[in-house]
Amino acid sequence: MSVTVFQNAHVFDGHRYRGDVGDVVVEGGRIVTVGASGTPSGATVVDVGGGLLAPGFVDAHVHAIQGGLERLACDLSGVPVDEAAYLAHVGSYAASHPDTAWIRGGGWAMAAFPGGVPSARALDAVVPDRPVALVNRDHHGMWVNTRALEVAGIHAGTPDPPDGRFERDEAGNPTGMLHEGAMRWVDEVLPVVDDDAMLAGFLEGQSYLHSFGVTAWQDAIVGAYAGMQDNGPTYLRAAQEGLISGTVVGALWWDRDRGAEQVADLVERRSALSHGRFSATAVKIMQDGIIENGTAGLAEPYLDRCGHHTDNAGISFVDPAQLPAYIAALDRLGFQVHVHGIGDRGVHEALDAFEGTDPARRHHIAHLQLIEPDDIPRFHALGVAANLQALWACLDEQMTELTIPFLGAERAGRQYPFADLLRSGARLVAGSDWPVSTPNPLEAIHVAVHRVDHGGLARGGMEPFLPEQALPIEAAFAAYTSGSSWVNHRDDAGTIAPGAVADLVVLDRDPFLAPDSIGAAQVVSTWVDGEVVHQA
Repeated sequence: MSVTVFQNAHVFDGHRYRGDVGDVVVEGGRIVTVGASGTPSGATVVDVGGGLLAPGFVDAHVHAIQGGLERLACDLSGVPVDEAAYLAHVGSYAASHPDTAWIRGGGWAMAAFPGGVPSARALDAVVPDRPVALVNRDHHGMWVNTRALEVAGIHAGTPDPPDGRFERDEAGNPTGMLHEGAMRWVDEVLPVVDDDAMLAGFLEGQSYLHSFGVTAWQDAIVGAYAGMQDNGPTYLRAAQEGLISGTVVGALWWDRDRGAEQVADLVERRSALSHGRFSATAVKIMQDGIIENGTAGLAEPYLDRCGHHTDNAGISFVDPAQLPAYIAALDRLGFQVHVHGIGDRGVHEALDAFEGTDPARRHHIAHLQLIEPDDIPRFHALGVAANLQALWACLDEQMTELTIPFLGAERAGRQYPFADLLRSGARLVAGSDWPVSTPNPLEAIHVAVHRVDHGGLARGGMEPFLPEQALPIEAAFAAYTSGSSWVNHRDDAGTIAPGAVADLVVLDRDPFLAPDSIGAAQVVSTWVDGEVVHQA
């Protein structure tokens, strides 16, 4: 068996910072010694050069295949947040792909448009002859052109679905923005992505995650949703062909148009899809939407731009009266339940539904933008993990333009209460929600610790957002390593200790010595089972 020795490393062990503890020795895919001296004969030596050696990052909420597909399509995630820049990129992509029947992609930000709403007319100017469908970066909306509206049969007489809406002009004509369930009209006419293209998306997504030190993840939707076709067969194929180099838990999609009758189908899918390094052992329930488009479930109604109360308090996608029975059924059958909860009502409904469940399932609620103060201690009491997307807890334009004005001062002042959750004893885990936002854990950890994005690039500049909710650096790193390993039921990973799985990341510097520049740290190499899967 090969032996690898990491020398001159500062070590974070998954729970605490240990600094320079001596050599870390890996053999047979496991860590055998921490604090060794002397190099075994024939060992491969990795000189960390004073940088940080940490457990590999584990992304507890990501959409890896969709992210990979978007990187291979019309990807707007790296384009400046500006309507003209987006249109130029779409036009250029369409011109360079003249034989592509549909222009597909995503990654655009609502903050680029007045009121967060783009128009079909703007897309028509750059792609008039082919349908265009571009999901926004949070995947709760889709920007389409007129040709796509025509192909999907969307017109003034098309009713809004109960779980979404079409943006319309004063005459009732759809204007090109589809929110939440309204995306289904286009989903049903999109061309099927063939198996090889889906696999290419997986490989691209996996490679990209490894480049940021991610060694394992939980895919937060295994199923068909928002222009994404069912990715379960792709994970199974990748597992059967030995192409998965990380370790993946899949959260099977709970179809919100169905009820308890789908539980038996989920049991069958769990058995059919789980293979090798892929385990389809979780179920994803999207309980509410997002604040920016008014679909997150709030305890009190949204405000309008003038600060007046509206009659809109968001959407509960799953009937809260039925949700406890659904979750209890899944819990009894051994599933972990992974809930999307952004608004305080949505989070409350999820916590109510977790009452009486088995903490051994390691259920978790993701996003947690707003939580009623009385609900914060319930995470610890119920054994439900808090799944943080820390990158969002800063004053970017979506926060300043599309969130704070519609919440009001009191609610805006209790967003992303990470420190309160930590103090309450909640178990913290972390994820990126990529391709909603970058999968780089170091940028997210930077925001978790400082409540400002690295470099102050967001609209708020260097002004921290609710700095009293900042996390200690050890807690932030732990959430992304041992915490997320725990939520994926990998108790032998996420730490640097004898006997632990050698899933590791090497950084070019030690962020614990310079915490003001966490987000500037770069991944030098990523290791899974003691073998390198990424080298910068």
